[in-house]
Amino acid sequence: MGSRRRFLGNGLLLAGGAFVAPGRRPAARPDFKKESTDSRLPSYVALHRSGELAERSAALRAEYESCSLCPRDCRVDRTRGQTGRCRASGRMRVASAFPHSGEERPLSGSRGSGTIFFSHCGLRCVYCQNHDISIDGRGKDVSAARVAESMLKLQGMGCHNINLVTPTHFLPGILAALEIAVPAGLRIPLVYNTSGFEKPDILRRLDGIVDIYLPDFKYWDPEAAARYSSDAFSYPHYARLALREMHRQVGVLERDGRGVARRGLIVRHLVLPNRLAGTRDALKFIAEEISRSTAVNIMRQYRPEHRAYDFPNIDRRLTSAEYRRALEWADEFGLSNRV
Repeated sequence: MGSRRRFLGNGLLLAGGAFVAPGRRPAARPDFKKESTDSRLPSYVALHRSGELAERSAALRAEYESCSLCPRDCRVDRTRGQTGRCRASGRMRVASAFPHSGEERPLSGSRGSGTIFFSHCGLRCVYCQNHDISIDGRGKDVSAARVAESMLKLQGMGCHNINLVTPTHFLPGILAALEIAVPAGLRIPLVYNTSGFEKPDILRRLDGIVDIYLPDFKYWDPEAAARYSSDAFSYPHYARLALREMHRQVGVLERDGRGVARRGLIVRHLVLPNRLAGTRDALKFIAEEISRSTAVNIMRQYRPEHRAYDFPNIDRRLTSAEYRRALEWADEFGLSNRV
């Protein structure tokens, strides 16, 4: 997930020292009557104007009372402070928000991806590089209004998109933030940056809201998923369903004249030592069941973090030969759209 930024007082410290101050008024409300129906506008604008965004936001808020937002299906009442596997309450918690220049090039472009890192995670991988955020829960509880302020601030800094990192367990709050940010002028693509452990019925509620899906495809084998991601035997099943649904909604990656992503699917696959990610099968699935034109990031940056040294098969970095083999498989299956 790259570099991080920390909280300062009651605001968010951004890259370059910029600061989102609490209580700052958002940009002036635009005149929707003068706004064109330009197809380049994010589709969430039309959903807001029709009232459907508010309807979906209200429906998702009800999920907190018996939480089933992710495949864990913990069914805890987060409105009363109960927590499930992700350890998140019903209030959003954010670790940082800043223009990220280290994401995939179509996302970062020349001005950065407006990244909002949400705390906690339902997958809880033993090798997580951001374990202080995703597992330990480092961050600050924030309101929907504060998240909306961050979105508008990042847009004002010139970011190409709003990049929601690990958003699933806070979807009700995120949609509530959009309800505030859209009438205040938010107009850049929304990126859903996820582990891939998603339920298709929840993703369907995001149809027309999310412009760019950025899922991981971590494992092919249920045993590996369970061993390294806290008993998530069902991860490969749900990840495959999620990729199909995401592709159905947004299709193959589209870029503007500068090469910056406007809409579409980008799949990340982290190659693990000893072929534990099932890379060949994962890439074959993407090529044959999604599309050979799918934008993929075959990542080589695995390093042992958090509790990885307790697991002998993943207690070392990837070798050059292991990564080269992964690229050969991508070539074999015709996955040439690498980002």
